[in-house]
Amino acid sequence: MYSSEPLPHFVDDLLSYLHEVYPTTATFDGVHTHDDLLEDYSRSAIDTHLRELGSFSRRLSAINPDTLSPTERAERQVLEANIRSRLFELEELRTWERDPQYYAETLAISLAAQAIFAYAPTEQRARRVLSKLRQTPRLLQNARDNIKEPPGIFVKTAVETLRGVQSFIDRDLPRAFSEVDDLSLLGDLADAATEASQAVAAYADYLEREVAPKTKGSFRIGREPFETKLKLEEGITLSSDRLLAIGMRELAVTQEEFRRVASRLDAKSPQEAWRKIKEDHPAPGELVATARAQVDELATFITRHPIISMPECEPLVVASTPQFYRWTFASLWTPGAFESRPLRSYYYLTDVDPAWTAERREEHLRDFNIPALWSISVHESYPGHFLHLQHVRRVASRMRKSILFAPTSFVEGWAHYAEQMMLEEGLGDRDPARRLGQLAEVLIRLARLIVGIRLHSEDLSVEQGVRFFKDEAFLEEGTARKEAERGTFNPSYVVYALGRLMMLKLREDVRANQGERYSLKGFHDALMSNGFGPFSLHRQLLLGEEAGKALIE
Repeated sequence: MYSSEPLPHFVDDLLSYLHEVYPTTATFDGVHTHDDLLEDYSRSAIDTHLRELGSFSRRLSAINPDTLSPTERAERQVLEANIRSRLFELEELRTWERDPQYYAETLAISLAAQAIFAYAPTEQRARRVLSKLRQTPRLLQNARDNIKEPPGIFVKTAVETLRGVQSFIDRDLPRAFSEVDDLSLLGDLADAATEASQAVAAYADYLEREVAPKTKGSFRIGREPFETKLKLEEGITLSSDRLLAIGMRELAVTQEEFRRVASRLDAKSPQEAWRKIKEDHPAPGELVATARAQVDELATFITRHPIISMPECEPLVVASTPQFYRWTFASLWTPGAFESRPLRSYYYLTDVDPAWTAERREEHLRDFNIPALWSISVHESYPGHFLHLQHVRRVASRMRKSILFAPTSFVEGWAHYAEQMMLEEGLGDRDPARRLGQLAEVLIRLARLIVGIRLHSEDLSVEQGVRFFKDEAFLEEGTARKEAERGTFNPSYVVYALGRLMMLKLREDVRANQGERYSLKGFHDALMSNGFGPFSLHRQLLLGEEAGKALIE
């Protein structure tokens, strides 16, 4: 029997429920009803969550698709896949039982969001942080209770994050709330911070001393679960073997283009050309200033070229990566789509650690060479993630909340595609060094695709993955290791490359469909106006309900 429940009503109910269960996600969506809470990852809460998701699944199945508009039918498919992917994660992949980083990162970003984004008065946010700090021991006890035989690499990453969280609590939070003049609140914050810091340190010590020496769990999720994860989360139905073949094909094509461009430079080989380019990098401590100048130039370039509309927004802040998030190379932190007023976003870059050896510092900065940094800045700022999210904020008030069910392949695919598109439109005046930097970023994403598939669907080791990144994507040892290790706990990083390929195919299909009516700016603006969603949804919205099903070739 079908129900008469309107789809928008269902979406509102589902999103409200998810925001209650995942208060950190709610904060990043711009919903602050649950800002004083940390996630409850107790086994009883997880069991309740499974039952509630099952109930939502049945409610959605009861909505007759024949009564929906074409757009709503596409939305219904997105919602169904999203619920199924959540159930699959909790029941089959069970990250909450395998990875202590799951808890460490939740705590890290939950606290950081309150300190970074000034969406409420400082004192109000300080009280919410106080509440979270008091819940920290409970969250870490959930981790102790749930984690069973974690892989060693997961423990290593979690310990690094936890040490960063402890530093954030001890050093950064007091500075973030230094304007608070309520002595009672400051005293409570200090006491709660001490207790939370001790709990974080104790759990990190426990992982390092008691869990790490006995780890024997595998990081691999297996071929079938890997393919199911891609199908449910990204709408990608191709087999691992087919995706691997696409990755190897594109890697060969990109390496050939890399060699062709390198031949225009004064070098004996492509490797020598790239080595020389990598020597042109910011000095230690100057990475942020260099990227800030790039961001300003990118914003100016877009306003002067017919590429994409530029919504009014707060300026982007370029800054050093917080200590707890230094496992990333570069990242963007932006307020949610439903914030009631404009807030600043932050583009973080991980500069060298003074404690590193001179060789390690030089290695790290070579991977931040100026041509590659241009692509990174395009990816994170204009017209990548930052500008994309400004468009989403602009349309959020008039679109259904289903725009928040965003697959990684579309979000990252847009930003990665933008790196290439901006050079096509004249950024850098056809400079071959700039082109090599962009191609190097493509090689990294293709290496992620290949290594990620082989890590989880085959028997590739982390060390073999490190060598692949070094040999095929020309990364330095330290960065290559970070990339290979990331693939163990973040298998979704394979979709960066796939997203770029799907974006290029969508652009060409729209161009062919529109003929003389096509313009690049028109395509980009139409794409942005549709919010988030899988490529299958965007294809239906831009090409019609009978659009071809092939997302990638």
